[in-house]
Amino acid sequence: MFRFLIIGVPLLLIYGWMVLFRAGAPASITITPELPAIGRATPVKVVVEQTSRGFGDVKIELVQGGQSTELATLESTPLAPHKLWGDVNGFAEWTLKVGRDQVKSLKEGDATIRVTAVAAGALLRRPKPAEASVTLPVYLIPPPLGRTSSRTYVNQGGCEAVVYTVGERSVKDGVQAGEYFFPGYPLPGGGARDRFALFAVPYNMDDASGVRLIAEDLVGNRSETRIIDQFTRKPPKQDIIRISDGFMEKVVPAILANTPEMEDQGDLLKNYLAINGDLRAKNTATLNGLVAASKPEFMWNRKFVSLPNAAARSAFADQRTYTYEGQAVDHQDHLGYDLASVRNAPIPAANDGVVLMAQYFGIYGNVVVIDHGYGLMSLYGHLASIGVTEGQQVGRGDPIGTTGETGLAGGDHLHFTMMLQGLPVDPKEWWDAHWLQDRLASKLGPALNFRN
Repeated sequence: MFRFLIIGVPLLLIYGWMVLFRAGAPASITITPELPAIGRATPVKVVVEQTSRGFGDVKIELVQGGQSTELATLESTPLAPHKLWGDVNGFAEWTLKVGRDQVKSLKEGDATIRVTAVAAGALLRRPKPAEASVTLPVYLIPPPLGRTSSRTYVNQGGCEAVVYTVGERSVKDGVQAGEYFFPGYPLPGGGARDRFALFAVPYNMDDASGVRLIAEDLVGNRSETRIIDQFTRKPPKQDIIRISDGFMEKVVPAILANTPEMEDQGDLLKNYLAINGDLRAKNTATLNGLVAASKPEFMWNRKFVSLPNAAARSAFADQRTYTYEGQAVDHQDHLGYDLASVRNAPIPAANDGVVLMAQYFGIYGNVVVIDHGYGLMSLYGHLASIGVTEGQQVGRGDPIGTTGETGLAGGDHLHFTMMLQGLPVDPKEWWDAHWLQDRLASKLGPALNFRN
């Protein structure tokens, strides 16, 4: 009996103390908004955790101006105070949308996301609930956007410029043309909110009614306005390219030898189609990646020059059907000009800029790509020799190589194209001083300082 009292009484006292006084530690609460402000539906992640005894009920609310709106609740029962083990409801997670779409009374200003979790208590001890909050600005009104330039006349496959102003909340602005986005830049010499964008209507877009100047804030509120005053359709021409065994035997082995990532399929036609399709797409993706290296400055102020004394053997955006033994086997768009002169003719740089690429490059063979600033680049393909190096600064008219027939070329010529933000555009406009004056210089003024 005495032994029982010695062991039992302390255990009873411990049990009684646990029932009366053993409260759990406060739960830890983390609130992680995906964005630094609240808009129409800002994603917010909430995590509540307490692993020893768990927690009680949880409430998530949005508070603004003394008004509270419940966003989510959880009814939860913690582990009883006298239990040392068992199932603990010690973790809960929510991913919520918080904004005007959920709280119709939300207004611009500040609002607080508040989370309260009841602590695990005991009979005589009830600790304060755990609480955490995050206060964020509320943005519901799109940033102001105003076009300041006029007479925006653009051709299918061609380029234009727009000058505009944006509000201070704007974090993304420019021109959206279908899947293509042309970013805006600060207008050189302009005010703090003055911007401009060089943009194009893609060669395969025959309806420009959806082209918009846009501005977005950090929570996705978006302003947009139409900017095109006149659009001229220029439907692409159709062309048939007949490929022969002799042609494929000339071009396929050289491309495979210089493109080790391509697998030889053991069939001449299959190899050619993989080059003309898959490799072409990979080359396009690589060219798009060069845009990030383009300098945000005008490195040129005169018209672009073409290959001297050259005849055009194909036009921009020709839709080509490739036939073999009388059957159509492929379809591709030819996004440049094929210019033929004498064999190994010297090629001038179209304008001032910096060489971004000078190497053997897939379907183009030996290629040079020059950055002219603000996402504008010129490409020179099928070269016999390359006379510049990557990173080299070149001037308008400087020799950069000689014409040839490397890559997918049937004879000696230059494949030339212009690209804006990675999108091939019609080079003819950039060779035309009147077009440059009317469409770009008249809007950009001293920012471009164009010399006709």
